[in-house]
Amino acid sequence: MNIYLPIAEMSVNIFLILGLGGITGVLSGMFGVGGGFLMTPLLIFIGVPPSVSVATVANQIIASSVSGFLAHWRRDNVDFKIGWYLLGGGMVGSSLGVMLFRWLKQLGYVDLLISVVYVAFLGGIGAMMAAESLRTILKAPKKTQLVEKVPLAKRLPFKVHFPKSKLTISAIMPLVIGFFVGVMVSLMGIGGGFFLIPAMIYLLGMPTSVVIGTSLFQIIFITANVTLWQAITTQTVDILLAVLLLSGSVVGAQFGTRIGSKLPAEYLRMLLAVLVLGVATKLAFGLFTAPDDVFTVSVLDE
Repeated sequence: MNIYLPIAEMSVNIFLILGLGGITGVLSGMFGVGGGFLMTPLLIFIGVPPSVSVATVANQIIASSVSGFLAHWRRDNVDFKIGWYLLGGGMVGSSLGVMLFRWLKQLGYVDLLISVVYVAFLGGIGAMMAAESLRTILKAPKKTQLVEKVPLAKRLPFKVHFPKSKLTISAIMPLVIGFFVGVMVSLMGIGGGFFLIPAMIYLLGMPTSVVIGTSLFQIIFITANVTLWQAITTQTVDILLAVLLLSGSVVGAQFGTRIGSKLPAEYLRMLLAVLVLGVATKLAFGLFTAPDDVFTVSVLDE
């Protein structure tokens, strides 16, 4: 059964969109990510314009993140204090990112930028996550590896104590991390969890037990801010498409939370890395191959 999407200006199978939303929800619950890193490319693959995909997926991520966040909140796995610092930087970054998105859209470069940024970020981060997870699976990690990543946050000024995570670190680090995540959400239509979670573990030194819930807490408000600004400034949010994605993701997040709680952390990271690398490879292939419909534009002399 097909349905017409007014902003995307195309017809799609309603069950296909519901299924994609369900996949995103499962990923949100399992990995603590919004799932946009996978959803945005998938929508592009089925023909949805990249600019519409980015803006609409940011809206869809809200519901899947709320569903996953509530599940972790009930388990007391959320550090709200450090989450507010991440959120402060994220709100500024996401607002500036939407302005940049609008400017690039006016120039006509936004679709190309989205694909290039996805390939670069997903390829790099996916490779690092896969290498780290593989080392952990093949042999026991050294306990000093985590400690070596933390000192930067401890050397900077404006230190704040975070009781839930049992950390005393500079407030500058979570603000800066939140800022970069906010920009990425605006330009890529992602929740930023695939970048935020490693940063929270290795740069801030947060316990893994509270990282996913805290990540989802921050993602909720950042994606809401991006959705609002995109709807106002670029008019690229397809509400009908977002509602269909939301319907599937809310259900999927509950299943993802249960699955994630039963798998070792290193296997979860490896699975996420494989997904990230797969999406990056597909996008890179699309950038370097000729399109099916090749056309040229010429100006005729009057």
